This record gives sequence, C-alpha cells and structure tokens, in this order.
Amino acid sequence: MSTESTTPPVRGVVLSPVLLLVPHIALVTVVLLAWELAARNGYVDPTFVGQPTGIGQFLWSNMVLSHKLWIELGWTLLGTFVSFVLGSIAAILTGLLFVSMPRLERFMDPYLTAFNAMPRIALAPLFILWFGLGVASKIAIGFSLAFFIVLSSTVAGMRSLNQDHVTLTKTLGASSWQMFSQVTLPSAVPVIFSGLRLGLIYAMLGVVGGEIIAAEHGLGQTLAYLGSTFNMNGVMALLLVLSLLGMSVTWSMTAIERRLLRWQ
Repeated sequence: MSTESTTPPVRGVVLSPVLLLVPHIALVTVVLLAWELAARNGYVDPTFVGQPTGIGQFLWSNMVLSHKLWIELGWTLLGTFVSFVLGSIAAILTGLLFVSMPRLERFMDPYLTAFNAMPRIALAPLFILWFGLGVASKIAIGFSLAFFIVLSSTVAGMRSLNQDHVTLTKTLGASSWQMFSQVTLPSAVPVIFSGLRLGLIYAMLGVVGGEIIAAEHGLGQTLAYLGSTFNMNGVMALLLVLSLLGMSVTWSMTAIERRLLRWQ
C-alpha cells in the first residue's frame, strides 16, 4: 500500500525589517568607500564634491560637539510646520467652499491658475520685501506652495464620490450633514491625504529655497554660506541632512495616513 507525501506546501519567507535593510546598507557602504578612495587618490577633486570623512567630521563638529545645526534645523522645521498647517487649513476650507459653490470656483479659477503658474521662488524677493528676512517670509513661500497642492487634491477628492453611494444615501433620507460626514468626507480623505503629504514636502522646499535666497536663520541660509565659501564637505553634509529630513517627513505622513485609514 503506497502512502502519499503529506509535505506541507512551502510558503513565502517573510524577512525581518533588519534583513531588508542589509542590501541598502551594503550599497551605501560601497558607494561611500569608492567615493573616499577616489577623493584620496585624486580621481575626483574633494574641493568640488567633498569626501565622506570630511562630511562626517563636519556633522560631528556641528551637531554633536556644538548645536549650531540643530538650531538652524529648528528654524527650518518651524517655518515648514507653520506654512504647511496654515496652507492646508486654508486649502481644505477653500476646497469645501468650491465644491459647495461651483460658480464661485469657475469665477476664481482663472485667477488661481495664473497665480499658481507663477514660480514662487521668483516671488521670494517680493515676499522678503513684504515680510522681512525673518521666518515670516519663508512661511509665505511655503504657504503659497502647499496651498495649491492641497486645494487641488481636496477638490478632486470631494468630487470623486461614487454616485451610487450618493443616490442610496439620499434615498435613505440622510441629511446634508450626514451626507458630508459619512459619505463625502470618508471617501475624499485618501485623496486629500495624498495632497497633504506632497504639500508638506513642497512647504519644506519653499522654506529652504527662501532661506537660500535671503534669511537670518535656517538650513538654507547655512547652505548658501557654505557654498559661497567653497566648503563642500559642509554643503554635502547639509544636503544629506535635508534628504534625511525629507524622507522622515514622508514616512511620518505615510504612517499617519495608514493609522487614520485603517477603516478601509
């Protein structure tokens, strides 16, 4: 009598987060080693691209031994947070107004389109003239960038409703508030959150760009000074800090979005 094999099917192996990071760590290590060796052996000029050991020394001196970069980072984060919050609130309220009053949206559309087409960095000198060299002018630049991104996502989200759900809700006798709170808003939240995530990144870009042009504090102002003095190790170090900051902001917004949208 033959017996059939009862070996269970092989399932996909789930790797731990630490193991998933190993290829990335290996790639970064190889790139840094090649960069360091190329700089030391004269294949690339450290005057123009810096070198990893110099970048590490700059970060150690300005973020560990002293707190200068932390202070400048705080100013940049302050401008980013305030401009993002103000721009998002204004954009969401304007989007709700446009959805409820389509005629107003059609009337305002040419003006908003014209202003949105203007490069906000080119308007930075005007904002600086109006609001000064302090953080207020950087907030204005970040606000103008975040506002239009969140506004477009709010309007798109509010109008991407399933008409069958709308018809069914109205048939069941739902009030206007019930329609908004239980149908319109939950359906629009994912699209709005995509705009919020992108708006936060652009708010930070606007603040840093404004600091590079003219500012009293901030990472952008420090970056401009280091570039003017040909301190490439410092420039590369700040670019690294800004890239890590952008990644952290994106991951944080994604985590918040997943937590808020568990109901899906």
